[in-house]
Amino acid sequence: MGKYISDEHKKFIGIESEPVTYDVERGAIRLFAQAIGDPNPLFNDEKLARKTRFGGMIAPPTFVRSLMPRELPRFEIPELPKRLLDGGSEWEFFEPIRPGDRITVVARLADLRETEGRMGTMVVRVTELRYTNQFDELCTIQRMTLINY
Repeated sequence: MGKYISDEHKKFIGIESEPVTYDVERGAIRLFAQAIGDPNPLFNDEKLARKTRFGGMIAPPTFVRSLMPRELPRFEIPELPKRLLDGGSEWEFFEPIRPGDRITVVARLADLRETEGRMGTMVVRVTELRYTNQFDELCTIQRMTLINY
């Protein structure tokens, strides 16, 4: 197969982590908004947020970054290049996250491939994280790309 990725490694695509559930607290939303420097009343002021189409406070879209799975899907590639590059994240937002929600996160290896770059063979891993609320509504999908080269 490839220089680094075998058919055996490809079998890990689609394998999911154990689900982890978090209780979302109003104070945690405010602290996250303060940490990212976002003064939007939707994330900080219940009284003002009640006058919006959301009817109350919601979490900033990237709040889910604080709700990580305990462990991302793992596997060993012994000869994997040691240099690591964050290839970025893609986000899709569906339902707002509100104080009192119970958010469950599950991670899965969405893609694993090799490609050639200026510095040689690169291994690209895409991990997809899905965040659902207590009503089994999908709130957010995050796709993180890591590149070994």
